[in-house]
Amino acid sequence: MSDPQVTSRTAGTLGGRKQIALLVLCAQLFLDSMDVSLMGVALPELKDDLGLSAEELQWIISGYAVAYGGFLLLGGRAADLFGRRRMFFWGTAVFAVASLAGGFVSDGTLLIISRVVKGVAAAFIAPAALSIIMTTFKEGPERNRAVGIFSLTGASGYAAGLVLSGVLTELNWRLTFFVPFVIAALVLAAVRYAVSPDPVRDGERPGFDAFGAVTATGGVLLLVFALTRAPEVSWGSAATVLSLVASVALLVAFVIIQNRRAEPLVQLSIFRSRTLSTANVVGLTWACATIGWQFVALLYLQQVLDYSALGAGAAIVPMAAAILVTVNVTPRVINRFGLRVPAVAGLLLQGLGILLFLRADESSEYVTVLLPALVLHGIGNGLSFPSFNVAGVSGVADEQQGLATSLIQSALQLGGGLGVAVAAAVLATGGDEGGLASYHRAFLAVGLFSLAGALAAALGLGPARTPEPDGAADAPDAAGAADAADGPKGTPGTTDARKGPPTDARKGTPTDARKGTTDGSDPAVLEREGA
Repeated sequence: MSDPQVTSRTAGTLGGRKQIALLVLCAQLFLDSMDVSLMGVALPELKDDLGLSAEELQWIISGYAVAYGGFLLLGGRAADLFGRRRMFFWGTAVFAVASLAGGFVSDGTLLIISRVVKGVAAAFIAPAALSIIMTTFKEGPERNRAVGIFSLTGASGYAAGLVLSGVLTELNWRLTFFVPFVIAALVLAAVRYAVSPDPVRDGERPGFDAFGAVTATGGVLLLVFALTRAPEVSWGSAATVLSLVASVALLVAFVIIQNRRAEPLVQLSIFRSRTLSTANVVGLTWACATIGWQFVALLYLQQVLDYSALGAGAAIVPMAAAILVTVNVTPRVINRFGLRVPAVAGLLLQGLGILLFLRADESSEYVTVLLPALVLHGIGNGLSFPSFNVAGVSGVADEQQGLATSLIQSALQLGGGLGVAVAAAVLATGGDEGGLASYHRAFLAVGLFSLAGALAAALGLGPARTPEPDGAADAPDAAGAADAADGPKGTPGTTDARKGPPTDARKGTPTDARKGTTDGSDPAVLEREGA
């Protein structure tokens, strides 16, 4: 009988095609990121061409976010149970079909449905893609570099969407659906070549927690729905209150079910890892700040400074460029200093960049006022994003990587919804004061999320680095990330003189590293984290 952990460690690629697999997986992330920024600029043209209402326009964006955030846990668990490549492949296929359909329809409701379907597909694609990366590249510098490239791809896709959106919309808004279809079709054609088949499971397949899936998905869907709708219908409306109450009830039921199930959808013991739990908190606050700021800043540029939609997108490109440069060096920063330093420094810089927008007024000069804030924000994003993503999946067994990645993605989606909701609520309090004061309050509100994330990272991500016996700095803390060098292949039980304990060269981990815990985490990691 084959060892499932060994099999899953090598299941991510065919032979030595790691880089090709990473390219294919990153191409899909590029598409997801580009799709978000493409749609934002196309909305005015959609409204004029199809005669859509303001609420329909909102749901073209929100429908995607609600579906994405609501189905992520289910998507992550499905990747663990039914195969990561299988979920990635079929999710990409559904994404492509929904994109093609959206380009042909001329009805607002059908357009929203196509966006919702794409959100559901993305919820199955994202955790599968990241968990393939996590089980393909060994923990330590190699994995940090892969995650850095993954993060770089997301930033590149977002920037490309900002640049292309104006051009495509000028030609025809339907191209904002057809171009993603073409990219998804190319990814689909390459998946079977680049990513190896999922390993064959020995024995009976683990049970699927249907009640847990229903309560978790329903609870998160209602929560994201309430956060998205509240600025429009008010926080005290019956729709908002009932949605929040129902969401809390379903999530409480979910926790009860998980504690009683032998094979739960989410093994709650995974949260005993302080690093993983902190990473999710940091991810949520990061998204609150980033997406909330983006919402306020684009409105400020267009409504106060009278930028066009294309001009507003172009104005943010330097921030995207700063992200691209920074995420290229962040893996080396993590390897040198661990996770705490780049996470804290990044969130502080991000917060400073946001708070510098408090200097903005009705006639702010771009070069002297806006550009420094944008560049600082971008550097902070590039430092912090890879750091908490690495932390969120470190010290987790291969068979739970889908769950760990879906938790991080869920935190980001919920954080984005919460950040926009808070920003919109603060903007709505402007009253007769006119806009600028309310914009300043909104920038302050979302900037505080960055500072809260920096505090959480400082307290929960562990020491900056772990010294080795010879005084050299170890690999990044990352909840016990492994060194880059494994023992010789085929020599289980070898001993690394620097580290001491015997290692299994097939896994690159201590021979008993996965024993003695219910969630697959390294006992030494949990002990060091105080679990």
